[in-house]
Amino acid sequence: MIGGAIVWSAGYAFIGMATQGHASIGDILLLFIYLELGAMVGIYFKTNHMPVRFLIYVAMTALTRLLISDVQAHHDNPNTADASIVVVSGAILLLALATLVIRFGSSKFPSRQADRRD
Repeated sequence: MIGGAIVWSAGYAFIGMATQGHASIGDILLLFIYLELGAMVGIYFKTNHMPVRFLIYVAMTALTRLLISDVQAHHDNPNTADASIVVVSGAILLLALATLVIRFGSSKFPSRQADRRD
């Protein structure tokens, strides 16, 4: 059901873009979010575990979409969005560092489940 909802939502967003005649960067990033969610569901059904990294990738893409829309909204007066740009950029950096820590930890300390498959 989750996979079907993702496909339905992505199709609805794509049809909305097609009726507008163009797609903004935010729309394209929204499609990337749907793609990452679909990949996450596919990996879950293949391996029976949910990779945390994909959740972080979805959050990073969502924050990037928020950052782009925030910059576009305050394009005329950039001083009004300075604090929010720094906060969102810091959150993206923090998630990137979390991904780095998770990847390093999984390479140095692999789970027993991964050892059984090799």
